[in-house]
Amino acid sequence: MITKKSKYAIKALIYLAKQDPKQPVLIETVSKDERIPKKFLEAILLDLRKAGILGSKKGKGGGYYLIKSPEDINMAEVLRLFDGPIALVPCVAHKYYEPCEECIDEITCPIREVFRVIREQTVASLKENSFSELLNIEKKLTRYKKK
Repeated sequence: MITKKSKYAIKALIYLAKQDPKQPVLIETVSKDERIPKKFLEAILLDLRKAGILGSKKGKGGGYYLIKSPEDINMAEVLRLFDGPIALVPCVAHKYYEPCEECIDEITCPIREVFRVIREQTVASLKENSFSELLNIEKKLTRYKKK
């Protein structure tokens, strides 16, 4: 399961991807519209800014905005930022690899192989789903709901 922090980050990024990037959006607006606790959202948006995904402007007319195009931000990037490795076992993690303590031979371990394949498929799917794609999915689902 993903953490609430990741889910809120994804929701906030979808929201900001719908906005004009030249018009910063107030934290209060995102918080209210997306039902994300304001204090929690402040920390999330700060992490996204530090990661180079968002920009911010202080003062009148200030707020947060995307500095990366929605096509250039994918789900894998956001999940790794907030939740760490995407792998279900540490011995198949790409950026966070750790050997399993109880493993006798990693090369011939069938458990590792199954989870390696799952990890590769999951990462590929998450990378395919950019925030631009998430907006398209939302539009399709909204049209379907109206029928």
